[in-house]
Amino acid sequence: MRMVLALASAWTVTACGTQEVTPPAVHIIPQPASITTGQGVFKLKSGMTIAADSSLERVADYLDQTLRNTSALQMERAEAGEAGNINLRLGLDHPSREAYTLTVDADGITIQGATPRGVQMGIATLRQLIPLDSRDSRIPYVTISDAPRFEWRGALLDVSRHFYTPEQVKRFLDLMARYKLNKFHWHLTDDQGWRIEIKQYPLLTERGAWRKLNSQDSTCLEMAAREENPDMLLPQELMRVVDGDTLYGGYYTQQEIRDIVAYAAERGIDVIPELDMPGHLMGAQQGYPWITCTGESSWGKSFSSPLCPGKDSALMFVKNVYSEVFSLFPYRYVHLGADEVEKTNWKQCPDCQARIKKYDLKDENGLQAWFVHDMERHFNANGKQLIGWDEIVEGGLSPTATITWWRDWAPTAVPTATAQGNQVILCPDFLLYLDFIEQPNDLRRIYETEPTTYRADWNLTPEQQRNIWGVQANIWCERIPSERRMQYQALPRLLALSEMGWSRPEVKSWEDFEQRFAVQVDYFDRHGINYRIPTLTGFNDLNVFVDTAIVEVKSLLPNITIRYTTDGTTPTAESAVYQEPLTVTESRTLQFRPFRPDGTAGETQKAEYRKEPLSAARTLPDEEEMETGIRMMYHEFKGRRCEEIADAKVVRRYTLDSITIPSRIHEWLGLIYSGWFEVPTDGVYTFALTSNDGSRLWIDDQLIIDNDGPHSEIRKTGQRALAKGWHEVRVEYFDMNNGGMVSLQWAPPGEALRTMTGFMH
Repeated sequence: MRMVLALASAWTVTACGTQEVTPPAVHIIPQPASITTGQGVFKLKSGMTIAADSSLERVADYLDQTLRNTSALQMERAEAGEAGNINLRLGLDHPSREAYTLTVDADGITIQGATPRGVQMGIATLRQLIPLDSRDSRIPYVTISDAPRFEWRGALLDVSRHFYTPEQVKRFLDLMARYKLNKFHWHLTDDQGWRIEIKQYPLLTERGAWRKLNSQDSTCLEMAAREENPDMLLPQELMRVVDGDTLYGGYYTQQEIRDIVAYAAERGIDVIPELDMPGHLMGAQQGYPWITCTGESSWGKSFSSPLCPGKDSALMFVKNVYSEVFSLFPYRYVHLGADEVEKTNWKQCPDCQARIKKYDLKDENGLQAWFVHDMERHFNANGKQLIGWDEIVEGGLSPTATITWWRDWAPTAVPTATAQGNQVILCPDFLLYLDFIEQPNDLRRIYETEPTTYRADWNLTPEQQRNIWGVQANIWCERIPSERRMQYQALPRLLALSEMGWSRPEVKSWEDFEQRFAVQVDYFDRHGINYRIPTLTGFNDLNVFVDTAIVEVKSLLPNITIRYTTDGTTPTAESAVYQEPLTVTESRTLQFRPFRPDGTAGETQKAEYRKEPLSAARTLPDEEEMETGIRMMYHEFKGRRCEEIADAKVVRRYTLDSITIPSRIHEWLGLIYSGWFEVPTDGVYTFALTSNDGSRLWIDDQLIIDNDGPHSEIRKTGQRALAKGWHEVRVEYFDMNNGGMVSLQWAPPGEALRTMTGFMH
């Protein structure tokens, strides 16, 4: 088994008058702008001193606390005017407020920042330089000069769908701080629960913070039973019985909010509250149903009934709510939400129609835009600036509004907003929604994504690129009921995000990140932080061979044990250990499963090995009349299985160079691609089919990849043994109106995957 692990340098040096020692290797995430290592170590010990500029006393307190909690080091404070073993200073001349330098030499450790926030970023780096073993506090001599690429490096935590206690939120903030994520987007309210105390409206939490178990809870409990996974259970401490009904929930008092905001500030993190409106507001309607158009809380065709923007009383309600919120959060940015609004009630509401007429609005979409602008005026009057989901672009943006772009299927929002000079935060759902189950290539895909060219058709000018404020990962918790499950969904992808946001392209390397990530896992293990073991590699979903197959399983992590079975059963802690490549001579299915040092099992991966002869080349039906490209049939389709597409009405025919979705079609659709491709030589060819939602690949009338059913973006791989010559290809694909995508890659024997082109039809 090939394991990837960076080894420390082999040379030894003498440092601080002590015996010869080997400096620990430097493995920092996110990768700093500049690192120069020296030949020596500084031994940090309890009883040493911290000296800080007078304006950095609170930062010094945080450093002291961190060293005590994570490294068992008891530090003292240097006398005023004296140097310490660790020195925290201001005065760095740099345009970024988060810039810092960190120097470790024989005299000690010095962190200098452009502002206190820069010193906090330097402390995050120092934390990763200190060995995890409390008996070993050797820090290598090093000089680091560093500053972030993007100002906004965020993470969203949804505490409405499932609730997280104040201590759990603080642990999440600790994780963010370690990797220099500096914006905590706190999704505090939604249909499933209201999580923030508002003193003027006590029923928001008395009723809105508690619910009977819903379909999301049932899904979690079903997964817990099916997968024997306790992380999918609802925490019992969040349950209570009222009048015989079992209720789930919780909320934060205003004092708890202030405490968490202060905790985040100590770690260099700004907190951005989101109370989503005018839609997603059912949590508020449990206690105050009169804020809707009908006076009742209900569901529309797609989403819950929204606030009634035609009622002055409803507008006053939400403004009063936000006025209390403003006093709790010192950061100047506040998130309004404003996504996924069900407007059916507005069409039938006399108050809404009167508002539309009064302000000469075009329709209900114009009414939503009016509401956003009205709330923005309230924000501005209270010294705040508005952020909203990218739907707010559709109603026109004020010069100071910021959008959070999440809809991969609404790409024009980014060039539109940036061209107008508005700031944009990128959190595309296909890439950075961490509640989606991690797919085999996701970690590398996040790491290697260039934010400013995420979509080639944006064609952003340099000025527009400067309006990309940063990036953010979102953790929506419909199916994440516990802290351990939340950590599992977030890690390791959150580390790739941190480097996307902080590090400049010229210092990034996937191979180097692999090594640095493997070292970070030791920190997770020691501190009881859950994480997903990255997908094992070295095999496909379907593996084809003609004579013999050699199975070489690979892992990013050096600390895991891989177990496997050959009888179709799920590997357990008693199954055979994979220690060397396996030889397969007959068709069979292997199942592999990684185990962490503490025995925690990762996900089982199935690999089918199929022995088959070469598929003979086929004769083109009418070579003289063949045309270049692959034929695509666009069907009017609203099903959930690929096999049903062919029976649906054909809307239009296309000829394409590759397996893509033409830009002119979107929403519900079913597509069938068919054509021919030429194989240059005999051999086993690999195919990779990626889609959101379902897809299937057929080669010479044989199903090679079954990626069917509704799902987020998933890539599956398969192989076929093909003789030199022409072969038939067929791809079926459907999208359920959620911003679909489909692509097909292939690789001749011994080559890397590339987009499949060169079709005939």
